[in-house]
Amino acid sequence: MPVNAAATVEVTRETIRATAEVIRPHIRRTPVIEVAGSDFGLHGVRLVFKLELLQHAGSFKARGAFANLLAREVPPAGVVAASGGNHGVAVAYAAQKLGKQATIFVPGVASPEKMERIRGFGARLEVIGDRYAEALAASEKFRAETGAMAVHAYDQTETLLGQGSVGLEMEEQAPGLDSLLVAIGGGGLIGGIATWYGRTVRVIGVEPESAPTLTYALRAGKPVDSPAGGVAADSLAPKQVGQLMFPIAQKLVHSVILVSDDEIREAQNVLWRTLRVLAEPGGAAALAALLSGKYNPSAGERVGVLVCGGNLELKKQ
Repeated sequence: MPVNAAATVEVTRETIRATAEVIRPHIRRTPVIEVAGSDFGLHGVRLVFKLELLQHAGSFKARGAFANLLAREVPPAGVVAASGGNHGVAVAYAAQKLGKQATIFVPGVASPEKMERIRGFGARLEVIGDRYAEALAASEKFRAETGAMAVHAYDQTETLLGQGSVGLEMEEQAPGLDSLLVAIGGGGLIGGIATWYGRTVRVIGVEPESAPTLTYALRAGKPVDSPAGGVAADSLAPKQVGQLMFPIAQKLVHSVILVSDDEIREAQNVLWRTLRVLAEPGGAAALAALLSGKYNPSAGERVGVLVCGGNLELKKQ
């Protein structure tokens, strides 16, 4: 079934598959690597890493960006997006490849590396406020004034459909997973992946203790404001999870684990020492749940770990 912006599209396995076909020419089928858990001090289990940090523009966000720009009619004013960093990089990249104008609003917490990449892809960059919520408000004002098409980082149907293609690929590349660990920011990624898998795999969310957006939402029974700081604040710290993903999470996300900044940093170090994979903090958060012992796999369990982003400044590592 074709993706049609004129119709009301739901987030389902069928629409994820259709979106994956539409964006396929524009994205990479990122690799997986399966290793013995003992390589990471976890005995009796198998770990399957999906290296989505090797995606165009350095993160899974390219999938949702292309899904939006290909499924919706882009006006002459182009597209506008608010981002902690990775979404902005991805929208700038997709817009450049498709010959569209892009304006990206980021907060001051965004890394200089991500800002430079946004500019490098030809987008207009605006730095507003300290946190994502302030950049989002500025982008909405810009959209109202110019008529540009807003590409939301997570609370947009096309975004969830694009991110859901990660789950489709993972199932094709690594069938038979028992569980899959996925970092959570606004929830577009885990919402799409959980929709794809349904309950056939335990999809487990991982959040920083300093940005517990889905944890707070599940306790409250709805998206609510939460703290938005920490080492992964430029990728995993919106004020709230998305309205679209929340009912999906209530129904299909098995559980949510909170990890500390120190545990995330250690996961970055272990990924580099063990696999020579250089992930940003948000990209390493899923592994932190395992290394910290906060997720204890059963004997013989086959655990998927999504390494979702790699936009970081090498000089600081």
